[in-house]
Amino acid sequence: MQPRRVDTADRPLVLIWELTQACHLACEHCRAEAVPGRHPDELSTPEGKRLLESAADFGDGQLVVLSGGDPLVRDDVEELVEYGADLGLRMTITPSGTRSLTGERIEGLADAGIRRMAVSLDGATPERHDSFRGEPGSFTETIRAANDARAAGIPIQVNTTVCAQTVADLPAIRNLLEELGVVMWSVFFLVPVGRGRILDPISPERAESVMEWLYDVRREASFALKTTEAPMYRRVVAQRAAAEAVERRSSGEDSSSGPPARRGGIVAGDGFCFVSHTGDVYPSGFLPLSAGNVRETPVTEVYRESELFRSLRDRDRLTGKCGACEFRALCGGSRSRAYATAGDPLASDPLCSYVPAGYDGPMPWDGDGSSVDAD
Repeated sequence: MQPRRVDTADRPLVLIWELTQACHLACEHCRAEAVPGRHPDELSTPEGKRLLESAADFGDGQLVVLSGGDPLVRDDVEELVEYGADLGLRMTITPSGTRSLTGERIEGLADAGIRRMAVSLDGATPERHDSFRGEPGSFTETIRAANDARAAGIPIQVNTTVCAQTVADLPAIRNLLEELGVVMWSVFFLVPVGRGRILDPISPERAESVMEWLYDVRREASFALKTTEAPMYRRVVAQRAAAEAVERRSSGEDSSSGPPARRGGIVAGDGFCFVSHTGDVYPSGFLPLSAGNVRETPVTEVYRESELFRSLRDRDRLTGKCGACEFRALCGGSRSRAYATAGDPLASDPLCSYVPAGYDGPMPWDGDGSSVDAD
């Protein structure tokens, strides 16, 4: 049976609530530019519960991700998880790999009804990961927390940042995920915001080769795989699946076998919504244009009615190479990266190397250095 198609004009597939920007790590890529102390204007527990009630108005089973900073800096996390779960929300969390993520805290999250926990691995060894995360011992604590979560019955997702500093570790990280028994690998392609502005992105050509490799991993791995801020991966999947179907037909095999090409998918503002620690509503945590604040307007109304979100859901409003691309409905490009590099969320994504047939306009990487491969 095919899963029910979600109308992303009506509800997001993913709603992220940044509980706090406070965190004891100093990760090189941190979007939030996290600091040790909590902001005095964070959404309170009652305000957070009202946000969760509004999120439930999106419909049954709305996915909510509690993020940070480190959400476990707050002492009301378990209370919020339980409240959201009782509302019918699918509550998940992305804690930092620090000593605060104790086995006792993980068991408390499990008892409260957490559905999945995501941890980050940006290197396959303690030296590589800890250097990127800015905290000695982070790798060990992350692996320990993943094993504790699995013991508590919480499915584990691993998030990995792809940039010049981490790309060589991807095959070794992939092997480590098999050992950890994760259910999902989310591969995040760097967007130059926050502290991530000082990191070196990989080139469009290197990104294409990584996505080709991810396609092969997806077919063989025991875990599911998705990309974040790299919707052009859906184009790669479609092109590879189409080429394989042609090959099967030419050899007389059943062309219906093999993985199907994905249809559609989310980008910032289209299937994705981010609520900051102070209640501002953004299309993504990596696209810092606010469309409203949940203290004044329900998140449902901001997502469905604001001009910013509506424009991002109209792929025909894209400009440049992305606007001319025949894959724009399937892909849509990273609106966050377009804004970070061009100042326009509807501009072309400079990470994509694909050139649409007949397109002879400007390339998004011309002259801005954003495609320089530091390897």
